[in-house]
Amino acid sequence: MDISDLFTSCRKGDISRVRYLVEQRDVELNVKDKWDSTPLYYACLCGHEDLVRYLLSNGAKCEANTFDAERCLYGALNDSIRRLLKEYKQITAKGMQRDYYDDFLQSRLLEQGRYSDVAFIVHGETFKAHRCVLNARSNYFAEMFQTKWKGKNVIALKNPLVNPMAFQALLQYLYTGHLDIEVGNIEDLKILAKQCKLQLLIDELENKCKKVYEFVSSKPGTCVTVLTLDTQENCTLQDDLAILADCALPAELRVGFGELPFDSTDNFSSYPDLCFRVKGYNFLCHKAFFCGRSDYFRALLEDHFCESQELQSQPSIPMISLHNITEEIFIRLLYYIYSDETELPPEIAFEVLCVADMYLLPGLKRLCGKTLALTLCEDNVLNVWKTAKLFRLTRLEDQCTEYMAKIVEKLVESEEFAQAVRDDAESVKAREETDSVPLVDDIRFHITSNVQTYSAIEEANQRLEALEELLTRLELEC
Repeated sequence: MDISDLFTSCRKGDISRVRYLVEQRDVELNVKDKWDSTPLYYACLCGHEDLVRYLLSNGAKCEANTFDAERCLYGALNDSIRRLLKEYKQITAKGMQRDYYDDFLQSRLLEQGRYSDVAFIVHGETFKAHRCVLNARSNYFAEMFQTKWKGKNVIALKNPLVNPMAFQALLQYLYTGHLDIEVGNIEDLKILAKQCKLQLLIDELENKCKKVYEFVSSKPGTCVTVLTLDTQENCTLQDDLAILADCALPAELRVGFGELPFDSTDNFSSYPDLCFRVKGYNFLCHKAFFCGRSDYFRALLEDHFCESQELQSQPSIPMISLHNITEEIFIRLLYYIYSDETELPPEIAFEVLCVADMYLLPGLKRLCGKTLALTLCEDNVLNVWKTAKLFRLTRLEDQCTEYMAKIVEKLVESEEFAQAVRDDAESVKAREETDSVPLVDDIRFHITSNVQTYSAIEEANQRLEALEELLTRLELEC
C-alpha cells in the first residue's frame, strides 16, 4: 500500500507526502513497478524538480551511463531536471543507511574485506573474500574449497580468460545479489558464470542486455556503457546466507529452526572462526557477520578479545559467553545477523526488541516494530506507542497515531490516553502555553489526511471535536 502511494505521489509531485512515506513510513526509494520504472523516473517524467532533488539526496540511484539513469535523462520533462541528474555523483550517506544489509554486504564485507579468510589474485589484482559466503552462494566454490583450493589462503587464478573486472562483478553478485559491469566485460562475465554453474545469472544478463539494446535502439542519443543488474533473487541470497545460521545452531537445537537434522548442513563447511556460548549451548559463528552488522559485537570482540576462552573441540576458535539472553532469543538474532530476516512471534517481539537495542541492531528493531504493528488494538495501542517512542521506532509510532486517529472518540474517554497527552505536552522542552503537542499533532494529521468526501469530512470533524474537548478539559491549548 505504501509503495503504491509512493509511485502515485511521485507522479503527482506531492513532495510532502513522499517525505512522509520516506521518513515516517520507511518506504524504500529504489523499488520498481511492473514496468521496471522507479519513483525517480516518474518524478523526472512529470517534471517535479524539487521532488527529484529530494529523491536524489535521500538515496535514489542514478549512476551515470546506466540503463535507469538514461531512462530518467531521456524521460525528464525539462533541462533543469536533466542538469540535476547529470550532477548526481553518488548515493549519500543518508541514503546508504536506508538499507543496512546491502551496505554491510557491499561495503564492509566485499569492498573492505573485513575479517576475510581467503584472497584471490587475478592477473595482479587482489580480491579479498570470505569462504563462508562463497560456500553458501556457489556449489562450484564450495567444491573447490574442499578439493583444489583446500587449505589455501591465497589463490592465484592464472587462466587468461579470467578478466579481473568480470571476476569483481561475479563476487559482487555472489555477495549482494546485484552487480555493475561495463558493457565491454559482459561476455567475460558470462564465461565465469558458466564455469561457476550460475545459469540464473546468465539468463538475467541476457535479458537485461536485450532490454538495454531495445531501449538504446529506440531512443537516439542515449548511451549505456555500464550495465546494472538488480536481480529479483534477494530471497535466494537471504536463503543462501541463512544456511550459515543453520550451521551455527547446536545440533540439539536444529529441529524447528534448521528444519530437519539431516538437511544440507550435514555436508556443508561453514568455516566458523568464533563461538558464542549461550545458556550452555555453543553457536559456531563468523566474526565478519557479527562485527560487520553490530558495533556492539565489534567492540566486544576487538576490545575484550583477551577475555575470551577457547573452544575445547576446536582450540583455534575463541569462545565468548553471552549473559542475560536466552538461546531462543539469540537464535532470532542469529538468523537476522546472517539473512536480515527472522521469525518473530508477537509474544517475544518486545524481548527481541530490547536485545536488538542493546546489541545496536537498528534493522532488527525495525522488524520488531513491524511485528508489533500487526498486534495493534484498542487495548494495547498506547503501550505500543510508548514503546515506539522509547526505542525511536518512527514508523511504528506513526502507525500507532494513525490507529489512534480511527478510535479517538473512544480514546478521549480513557484516563490513560489523557495522561499520555499530558506527559507528551510536558516533554516538549521550554513549551509555551500555546505550543503544539506532538501526539495531538500526529493524530490530527491522520484524521485530516486523505479526506475527500462530504461524509468523510463530517466524520473527521467529529473526531477533531472530540480531541478538542479533551484538550479543553486538560487545559491545554495547541
